[in-house]
Amino acid sequence: MSELVVGPGVLERLGALLRGRRRVAIVSQRALMDPHGDIVSAALHVAGVAHRVYLMDDGEDAKSLATVERLCREFARDGLLRADAVVALGGGVVGDTAGFAAAVYHRGVDVVQVPTTLLAQVDSAVGGKTGVNLPEGKNLVGAFHQPIAIVADSDTLATLPEREYRSGLGEVAKYALMPAGTEVAAILQRDAGAVVARDSKVLGALVQACIDVKLAVVAADPEERTGLRATLNLGHTLAHALETAGGYDLRHGEAVAVGLAFVGALAESMERIGAGDAARFRELPASLGLPVTVPDGDALGADALMDLMRRDKKAKGGLTFVLPGPRGLETVDDPPDGALQHAFRAVGVGG
Repeated sequence: MSELVVGPGVLERLGALLRGRRRVAIVSQRALMDPHGDIVSAALHVAGVAHRVYLMDDGEDAKSLATVERLCREFARDGLLRADAVVALGGGVVGDTAGFAAAVYHRGVDVVQVPTTLLAQVDSAVGGKTGVNLPEGKNLVGAFHQPIAIVADSDTLATLPEREYRSGLGEVAKYALMPAGTEVAAILQRDAGAVVARDSKVLGALVQACIDVKLAVVAADPEERTGLRATLNLGHTLAHALETAGGYDLRHGEAVAVGLAFVGALAESMERIGAGDAARFRELPASLGLPVTVPDGDALGADALMDLMRRDKKAKGGLTFVLPGPRGLETVDDPPDGALQHAFRAVGVGG
């Protein structure tokens, strides 16, 4: 299990975690090095760890096989060895890409995930999933590669643009709607103002509560063999299709929020949950300032989205969704067409 360090100011503890390593490769982005790079470099310097920074571009387009090849070739030219380590300093794009590069370089070098966005801290940096996109879909090429440590410093969230911070709340909403997410839901209800104001201590507790939910699921199904881990993709089947169809105009957490409203409506239409529970799948993300309908949904069309959803990693050749029901969250294959159309209308998607 990864060593987990969460809370305000914990970035300074990175050096102690890597003390004794011959060399460390820090993979990040230029915009992140100004607010966080000096702290990371100072922590490694104090610990006597040699390190070099490798920058990648911003945006989902940088999360590609071409970036992985470039990083691995730069690692090779600089003599990075299997006993060395990679530090992924950034959001989900950096964490997924650097993590995948670490997984395949020398058939696997250790990686430390240092997520600097709310989305990455509560979700993408946790659990060992790494991967990159193809033109045909998101995260279609990847590997399981557990980090040796996760350092989630809630102070880093203060510098996030407002929309990016809100996007992270989409994944937080997902955890709050899971049966095991009662503590996440309680924090959102009790400390809503502090969450909006980005209070570092409250965010530390919120991040920890989200991670606890995910780690419990990952420990029971580390490589998604039993289907249990797939329940962490609540709201993600439609979300990934929206991201692909829209050229990533929707941020990931925004797409997840729409996906949550969709699965709530779908589960209600299939009589798996009642109207009150379905409303919660819409109202909770909306209360966090997240969208619950698809921008220009009338122009997008349900058929195009269903084609994209059939490529989802959980799919078995048809359509597969994670849906709430009387036995909790379950994967459900090929819902009735009428239920699907109801759910699409609920999120503003035309026929």
